[in-house]
Amino acid sequence: MNRFLQIYLDSYRGLSRPAWMLALVMFINRSGAMVLPFLGVYITNKLNYSIEHAGIILSCFGIGAVSGSWLGGWLTDRFGHFKIQAGSLFLTAPLFFILPLLQSMESLAFGIFSLSLISETFRPANSVSIAHYAKPENITKAFSLNRMAINLGFSIGPALGGFLASVSYDLLFYGNGITCLLAGILFFFYFKNQKGHQKEKGDRSADVLSKRSPYKDLPFLLFSFLCAVYAICFFQLLNTLPLFYRSVYQLSESQIGRILAFSGIVVFSLEMLVVHLAEKKLSNAIAIILGTLLCGLSYALLNHHASQWILYFSIFILCLSEILAIPFMATVTINRSGKYSQGAYMGLNALAFSIAHIASPYIGTHVAATYGFTILWWGTGIITTMTTLGFMAVFRFMKRRKDAP
Repeated sequence: MNRFLQIYLDSYRGLSRPAWMLALVMFINRSGAMVLPFLGVYITNKLNYSIEHAGIILSCFGIGAVSGSWLGGWLTDRFGHFKIQAGSLFLTAPLFFILPLLQSMESLAFGIFSLSLISETFRPANSVSIAHYAKPENITKAFSLNRMAINLGFSIGPALGGFLASVSYDLLFYGNGITCLLAGILFFFYFKNQKGHQKEKGDRSADVLSKRSPYKDLPFLLFSFLCAVYAICFFQLLNTLPLFYRSVYQLSESQIGRILAFSGIVVFSLEMLVVHLAEKKLSNAIAIILGTLLCGLSYALLNHHASQWILYFSIFILCLSEILAIPFMATVTINRSGKYSQGAYMGLNALAFSIAHIASPYIGTHVAATYGFTILWWGTGIITTMTTLGFMAVFRFMKRRKDAP
């Protein structure tokens, strides 16, 4: 027991103070993530739009997220990660205050698009910032700490949002805006004069590859495509999986909430430990390959109908997939980039996940409605297996070109 506790504590050691502060900023920001989970309900119940109109308006959020991911990477390489993160947080806050005033479909759609566009520029800049302030040997661990803060924040935000929505929907927007503002203030005053861990001048990625564009980097384009396919499969967690719980297992909302809460607890409690051990035992490539395989396994298990324990076991495997795959995907991306192209590379990586957020619910619900959940889960397992083979081929391609992750 003492040995396990020592290993667990070691998983948090070595992280720089700025890395912890970035995680705190992210936690404050994501603790205020109240609007998005209730946006569909707000549009249909409060504004009395149809589900179809709500879908059109919500699609504008996805379009803004994709555009913001690309724009954030482009701006980061030109103006620096500090300015883009601070600007995103300070500009997003007033947009939340304005949104309750937008009542027409056109104005609301434009407001949500603008909100998503500006807020998503934060993501690639934040990823570059994590790599900048982390010690070189702890980059993956720093990404994991940031993700842990996101998961913890998301476990608080929707719960608080549900309480505020029961009082007034306007409070949702005001609360989200205030937390953005608080995160921006903390970020600005702590990081305005903060120095990071710069790469050495002789570093290959800062010298030879310093200005390489990710859009001309064929191995990385293939890698990003595979990341998007993985994310499309993984994000079934957010849409078709709760529908499966409801329609097949007849679970109540509270029972579904407990399973999803269990997944948040697993990621929060195990991510740093698993990443710490994986960094010592596995390469970045092997961690991603293993994580992708586990994703397919978790969904395939759902076709073995049993008691509710299979649902908890499946989502536990899915959490391990997330823990192994996503932080190491970010590490491969930042290691692949050069000194002057980090924003573009992280922007393309964020773009892959943003596209998955749009494609995943459409593909998942369409397959489930047309062919049934059994085909969806077997299909997801087959696709992730093919994606695993794709990652293996891409990593061999990189290795031959001496670009091994």
